[in-house]
Amino acid sequence: MDRIGFVFPGQGSQRVGMGHDLAHERPELVDTYYRPAEEILGLPLSRLCWEGPAEALKDTSITQPAVFLTSLCVLDTLRARGPAPDVVAGHSLGEYTALVAAGVLAWTDALRLVRLRGQLMAGVNERVPGAMAAVVGLTLEHVEKLCAEAAGATGQVVEIANDNEPGQTVVSGQEAAVRSVMAAAREAGARRAVPLEVGAPFHCSLMGEIEERFAAALAGVEFREPAVAMVSSVTGAPVTSAALARDVLTRQLAGRVRWTEVVTRMAEDGVGRFVEVGPGKVLTGLCRRIVPGAAAHPTYDTRQLAAAVGALTAAD
Repeated sequence: MDRIGFVFPGQGSQRVGMGHDLAHERPELVDTYYRPAEEILGLPLSRLCWEGPAEALKDTSITQPAVFLTSLCVLDTLRARGPAPDVVAGHSLGEYTALVAAGVLAWTDALRLVRLRGQLMAGVNERVPGAMAAVVGLTLEHVEKLCAEAAGATGQVVEIANDNEPGQTVVSGQEAAVRSVMAAAREAGARRAVPLEVGAPFHCSLMGEIEERFAAALAGVEFREPAVAMVSSVTGAPVTSAALARDVLTRQLAGRVRWTEVVTRMAEDGVGRFVEVGPGKVLTGLCRRIVPGAAAHPTYDTRQLAAAVGALTAAD
């Protein structure tokens, strides 16, 4: 259980100021990543990441490239300073950074895909306003049952979006159905059932309408064979080929994030040290709870990043 797993966060981990201290410490990151990214997308990503405003970072079409870029800069720093990962995985959006880390995608291609993904997802929400909610304290099977009952009662879509850890589930769908699930969950004894501030109903069948267009974009991008082992959040299983990597990115839009399965699989493959590569610390907590006794390190600022490098280096 001494193998190292890099896990990459998704939307929801963004915050104003993310990456600023790292770019100050390593100014070469500006020329290597931030300026090229801004030229490619025509967005002032450095200013948005470092200065906000927070409202802009809630825009899905901006959030996704901003989180991806921040995670990429942390990955670059870890590669320069610490041991390499044995296995990588990403939570939803984070799967794109994981594919870069695995050598499957060029970072510039991943950036363009992430921007398009965010734009398409935001467009779905404009046409069919949706919502997401976290339910804590009920089993996955129980929440699945509540979703089926709410969908039947309201005639609307509501489905499991994320299996984050045993006892923590996220549902996604149309607003009335999501509210119905929250009310039923509270009545059933859930410790928490709370709405999430998101830009669209991610990872449910409402996203199916954009799969064809996104698949066409994926077809124009070079996918290489994985050079580092990777576990997919769509299947909970290894990504063993370039073709499979392309397929899971298409299916990911409407598919469930199987994070409990991902982390369990990584542990079964000998990963006992997890590093959350990017802003936030949610995955750090999830990994610790899914695999009790595992070491997990956040890297959301330069102090935490240095501590993670120190812990990994000392253990090796």
